[in-house]
Amino acid sequence: MEKQFEEFKQQLEDSGNVRERLRIIVADLDSVTRVMQADLLQVHYSSRSPEILKKAKSHIGKLKELYGQLAEVIKGTPGQYYRYHDHWRNQTNTVVFLIVYLNWLETGNLLSYAETQDTLGLNPDEFGLDIEDYLIGLCNVSSELPRYVVNQVTIGDYDCPKRVSKFLSDLYAAFRILNLRNDFLRKRFDGMKYDLKKVEEVLYDVKIRKLDSSGSAIETKQEAS
Repeated sequence: MEKQFEEFKQQLEDSGNVRERLRIIVADLDSVTRVMQADLLQVHYSSRSPEILKKAKSHIGKLKELYGQLAEVIKGTPGQYYRYHDHWRNQTNTVVFLIVYLNWLETGNLLSYAETQDTLGLNPDEFGLDIEDYLIGLCNVSSELPRYVVNQVTIGDYDCPKRVSKFLSDLYAAFRILNLRNDFLRKRFDGMKYDLKKVEEVLYDVKIRKLDSSGSAIETKQEAS
């Protein structure tokens, strides 16, 4: 009996050491994502300035470094990825949101699962990106876009609602293919249709007011000509 509990003691100590190492890395991950989020907040109050996007993008190198450190820790505990996954899950949801959102701001396209892994320097055979973490990150992007649309219209970008409506419609249609059994993810997906509805309401309002990208009413321009 004593021998068995000595083994338990060693296993618990080893696990505690792993968790402490992960805690330190995840704390750094939190710090980087907070700064990156603060940088990206600026896009709500200006056009998609290359300087703002470049500043936010500059943090990706540090994210890759930190995920490399996480991978190194988990490499020492083969087969234990999901035992410790909760330590970095929430942070990874945020990281996926940030880099997918940043990519959309730059290109108007969705960053794929494989591209997201590549951006973070992840090796799926050793330490990959959990699919549900990626999907929750996409739901976070969806939640952010209605606010972005409202603020862009406020500063005169009347084409923005149409672009976002098309993107969210495609994303929502793609999600409908999935048979989601994760309750939290299912709830986040259910919220996506309300995000789309908010954007469509803004788009409808822009159309009713007959505004173009210059901020002028279309009828007024036609009369002037």
